[in-house]
Amino acid sequence: MKHLNSILAAALFIFAIGVANAQDENNPWAIEAGINAVDVWPVGVTENGRYPSVIGETMVKGDLFDEYFNASDHWNILPSVSRVSVGRYIGSGFTFVAAGSINKITSLGDVDVADLTYYAADGEIKYSFRDHINGPGGWFDPSLGVGGGYTWIDDIGFGTANALASMRFWLGNNVALNLQSTYKHAFEDGFGVIHFQHSAGIVFKFGGKDTDGDGIYDIDDECPETPGLPEFNGCPDSDGDGIEDRKDACPNTPGLAEFNGCPDTDGDGIPDPDDACPTIPGLAEFNGCPDTDGDGIPDPDDACPTVPGPAANNGCPWPDRDGDSVPDKDDLCPDVPGTVANQGCPEITLEVRNALSAYAKTILFDTGKTTLKDASLTVLDNAAAILKQYPLANFYIDGHTDSVGSEGLNQTLSEGRAAAVVNYLITQGVASRRLESRGYGESRPIASNNTREGRRTNRRVEIILNDN
Repeated sequence: MKHLNSILAAALFIFAIGVANAQDENNPWAIEAGINAVDVWPVGVTENGRYPSVIGETMVKGDLFDEYFNASDHWNILPSVSRVSVGRYIGSGFTFVAAGSINKITSLGDVDVADLTYYAADGEIKYSFRDHINGPGGWFDPSLGVGGGYTWIDDIGFGTANALASMRFWLGNNVALNLQSTYKHAFEDGFGVIHFQHSAGIVFKFGGKDTDGDGIYDIDDECPETPGLPEFNGCPDSDGDGIEDRKDACPNTPGLAEFNGCPDTDGDGIPDPDDACPTIPGLAEFNGCPDTDGDGIPDPDDACPTVPGPAANNGCPWPDRDGDSVPDKDDLCPDVPGTVANQGCPEITLEVRNALSAYAKTILFDTGKTTLKDASLTVLDNAAAILKQYPLANFYIDGHTDSVGSEGLNQTLSEGRAAAVVNYLITQGVASRRLESRGYGESRPIASNNTREGRRTNRRVEIILNDN
């Protein structure tokens, strides 16, 4: 029993050191208590070690892994708690375990023996595949490991190199059932005993570090350096709006979940950080600012926020001096009411056409010439004033003669007189592009050339609107 006492004392010492260290390091600890079974049979037929493969005619050892699960014939089990261990997780899936065990051997393979005492102290490094199989926190936790230890059988001790496999079944966050099988290869060929040691135990995991003092261990605390709340896995909710700070775009101002924790002061559906006018309800298209006059320009950028106007004029309507609904910038006649179709200029009425026709009839030329009589200049000045009131209108200036003289001479004369009228109107400010002179000679009489009065009527100039 003195060896058992030594083992238990060593285990308690390791456990005490581990708990002290656990207060300084962010790693969980575990203790395990259970039973163990010792089996010398399935280690391979060999004469090495304290016992031969055959005693008398009875087999002590079989082939490697032969009758591995033959518990009734080969396993030596002490019906009490016979194995304890302390484990410390050291990171990246690795755990260090210190274990002590006691047993009583009554059979070596098929050979019955007097009770042999068994004590062992072992150290193990195990790698867990838990996270690879189930993801973090899965219930099935298989491990492989290696280690070494020292074993005493009937007070004769020897060192061992160990290889092990285990399966933990986590019954909760901190409690698991552990099944383990360890192959122990003895170093001392003369008196060592190669054997398997199987164990089953209950594991209790505990310990950890709480850096921020919020009552949540760092290993489970997603914000280990900032005090937080259990419902947020240790992370804080500084503004108390039910949204943890990590997910809260406005962690110091209470807000709404739909806006990632930010407020919407004016209730326009746009969170304040994205709202250019956070205290006045507005539209998303204008970053939360209103457009009071509905002209498509947000009020802060609208020089006339209550009157619709174009963006080109900073939201204000264009001036329209003559009130004809054509803005001055587009109005070719900004001081005279006109029509939209005529770009702000008035349409030429029948009355105006008749007036031009009347003026044209009084235009006089020197006989047989294209020069204008002085008396006609006033008439043409009045006609020019009318034409300038209609800057979009174009006109034909048509010259006509009577039938006196040759036809060729009359044609030339009519063309010259029409051109003379055009030239004068241009000097009075009528754009040349609006005027076109035409001569028809004696071809278009409107009265009889057989009378003096008829010939006088046929010698004429006409001002005609060009509708094309």
